Amino acid sequence: MMKYLQRLGRSLMLPVAVLPAAAILMGIGYWIDPSGWGEDNVIAAFLITAGSSIIDHIAILFAVGVALGMSKEKDGSAALSGLVAFLVVTTILHPDSVAMFQGIEPDNVNAAFGNIENAFVGILSGLVAANMYNRFSHVQLPDALAFFSGKRLVPIMTSVAMLVASAILIFVWPVVYSGLVSFAEFISTLGAAGAGLYGFFNRLLIPTGLHHALNSVFWFDVAGINDIGNFWAGTGELGITGRYMAGFFPIMMFGLPAAALAMYHTAKTKRKKQAASLLLAASFAAFFTGVTEPLEFAFMFLAPALYVVHAALTGLSMFIAASFQWTAGFGFSAGLVDFVLSSRLPLANHPYMLIVQGLGFAVVYYFLFRFLIVKFNLKTPGREDEEVVAEDEQDGEPTDKQTAYATAAKEIYEGLGGDDNVTSVDNCVTRLRIEVKDMDKVDQDRIKATGVPGVNVIDKHSIQVIVGTHVQFVADEIAKIRK
Repeated sequence: MMKYLQRLGRSLMLPVAVLPAAAILMGIGYWIDPSGWGEDNVIAAFLITAGSSIIDHIAILFAVGVALGMSKEKDGSAALSGLVAFLVVTTILHPDSVAMFQGIEPDNVNAAFGNIENAFVGILSGLVAANMYNRFSHVQLPDALAFFSGKRLVPIMTSVAMLVASAILIFVWPVVYSGLVSFAEFISTLGAAGAGLYGFFNRLLIPTGLHHALNSVFWFDVAGINDIGNFWAGTGELGITGRYMAGFFPIMMFGLPAAALAMYHTAKTKRKKQAASLLLAASFAAFFTGVTEPLEFAFMFLAPALYVVHAALTGLSMFIAASFQWTAGFGFSAGLVDFVLSSRLPLANHPYMLIVQGLGFAVVYYFLFRFLIVKFNLKTPGREDEEVVAEDEQDGEPTDKQTAYATAAKEIYEGLGGDDNVTSVDNCVTRLRIEVKDMDKVDQDRIKATGVPGVNVIDKHSIQVIVGTHVQFVADEIAKIRK
């Protein structure tokens, strides 16, 4: 399980690496136009829109990235299948679709389906697609259906699998979501302790996307709290309104960047530079804008126990801030931009004490993370095991057909002149399409001796080898041969 989670964590590195840049663009945009958020400044609108085009579609990035990273051959068809999986489940579970299935008005659909495009569904889509690729990418169908064999079969089977997943989620998702809303309403009666529990579960639920169920209770007017709206409108109670936001500032601005520094210092020497590029950008995004997903997703699957520690520290920070009634608020997230903007509002209560608290948490995060990483050899960024494919992840012993394809591919490739002569290899439905440097070096007799139906010379650099409906499998074997 740990190896599987570490592979998942590595798979998320590709989409996660995009997020800091998007978060910084949005943060600069909000800084330029803090009141209109793009309505009063075209440059701010441009930056915010550019950043949100990525941030608002994290789930899609995860679906594609996980499908690509978790597939054995890191093939593009797996990534396409990840997108297909995500489109299937989110379209089926869209509020309009659910309303049609249930025969009700869209406004009466459970609020859970309004939050179906989340990181959990993206990761689930990617995992299903990768599994379908690993299972079906080399399957041969009967000749009548041969066009749909191999990699073309993967998105089809992915669609079928996501139909089943959607049928399960349509019943399970609203139950879980509604249960979390009820839990949030209960802990909202516990004062500062409730704020601490909220902070803990808010972070803990981020991988599932269900943290929005908690947020809706505390931040908006679901249960009469409306922490964000009341804080910015100045209609709440001094020292109380804002308690469900204030404790995030010390974590996002100071704690997580300090954790990133600990991860950098404990990274393996040869991977320090690579780890630094991700951790530095993600830390700046967390500090400046309060967007922590790039940093959190960088280690939550690689070292899940460490992520639980992070969730607990977040809960502690929320409890401390609420106990002392230090308050600040955010409209976007708990970063420097929102801290500066909110600290001047009427309901901000000793907001600069949150900076003092943050500096204290920075020390705790750094030394605690560093100790735990070294003590338990946690696989944070830069400390992962070498990428080794286990024996049980291989396709197993090659079948007779696979051996035949490999043999034919080797002879065809040598007949084409090998690496010295072949510049590109592609395939369509029935034939290999090859570009060569010198057609005189092509041995057509050797190619035909493999049993292929024919060879077609297009021009002095282009040649086609007619293989048949199983051409993809021969092309795959040639791809393994080519340097």
